[in-house]
Amino acid sequence: MQIIASPDGQTVISTFEMTPGTCADVLDALTDAYTKVIRFQPGFLGGALHVNDAQTRIAAYSRWQARTDFQAMLRTPQMRERNREIARLCARFEPVLYDVAAVIPPAQADGTS
Repeated sequence: MQIIASPDGQTVISTFEMTPGTCADVLDALTDAYTKVIRFQPGFLGGALHVNDAQTRIAAYSRWQARTDFQAMLRTPQMRERNREIARLCARFEPVLYDVAAVIPPAQADGTS
């Protein structure tokens, strides 16, 4: 998955807060949702899951062709059921839709841009 600044597409970053004791369960539930449901949805371009070192937060990053594709995925019966279970495991979670405003590539090893 490549991050590009484009007027097309939708970026979604969802944050999940939980106790260290439930982090593995939330990660398993999210991984299962992505591998069995989300990646097959129309408009899904890719995603990644990130866990902080204290195991109290997970950030899910996903790219979609359109905002409506993401919203349609949330309304599927499979995701409604999965999201209820994930919500039960978390203190809170929040999906936020973003537009990519800038992409900053790394500098070249020789110091040129």
